[in-house]
Amino acid sequence: MNAQDLARALSAPGRNAHPFTDEMHGAGKPLVLHAYRPAGFTPDSPVVFVQHGMGRNGDEYRDFWIEAADRHGLLILAPTFSAETHPGAETYNNGGVLDDAGAITPAQGWAYHIPARIFALLREAGVTRRTQAFLFGHSAGSQFAHRMASLTDRSPFCAIGCGNAGWYSLPTLDRRFPEGLGGLGLADADLEAWLAYPLLILAGDADTETSGPSLPSNPEAVVQGPHRFARAHNFLAFARSEAARRGVPCHWRMEMVPGIGHDGNAMSKVCAAIWFEGRQPEAARMAELAGKVAL
Repeated sequence: MNAQDLARALSAPGRNAHPFTDEMHGAGKPLVLHAYRPAGFTPDSPVVFVQHGMGRNGDEYRDFWIEAADRHGLLILAPTFSAETHPGAETYNNGGVLDDAGAITPAQGWAYHIPARIFALLREAGVTRRTQAFLFGHSAGSQFAHRMASLTDRSPFCAIGCGNAGWYSLPTLDRRFPEGLGGLGLADADLEAWLAYPLLILAGDADTETSGPSLPSNPEAVVQGPHRFARAHNFLAFARSEAARRGVPCHWRMEMVPGIGHDGNAMSKVCAAIWFEGRQPEAARMAELAGKVAL
């Protein structure tokens, strides 16, 4: 899909879905770009990328953001990596950075470059005049988001939010990827720039299951905590400790989300409120999102 094709695909308001192939990522690895353009969108409106979870359900994650899109005029883009073309965690969560033998693959083919390349096409086509986009990922998409931000150029993104990741690549060069960021050729300056980026970590305080098919149980994940909520705290604490050891700033921050478990819909709406309304939703709305009756 070139810039003109993308512009045509996004020309009408409403939901749409279009095949998308990035030749540098791989001609045999087509994606589907699920999108939503609200009636009020203009080239100066915000653009939000949304990274789906292990269900590879970009259409649903796009829909989670429609309410915010209509309210704030957001263009929503959900690049969707199917299980057929991107099986398992290695090719999506971990970006295809390593091959089956553990060797580093050519960087231009990493899945992590896809959102920035789509955004560049949007700018080339005149769909947006924005110089930076927002990017949110939940669950497996949160793993994608924070690893993408740690290993690729962050300048196309004004804000990156990751919610309820199953486990994290710690900001250290002393542990090999994906447990850490070692073995990929990064330098101290790269790590320190990553710590200085204003990463938003969203952690639902009810996301506390300690087993199940969607919770990573590899030893490197388990040592980060018994559940996703604990692992998010460990990630932030590790980053702050590493920054202090190096004598550099850490601009990461966490928003604990009360009453919310492993829920991509609720976490999407919380992130949208933080970014575009300046705060988490009010208690009654949070209770609604949590499936509870507000007292």
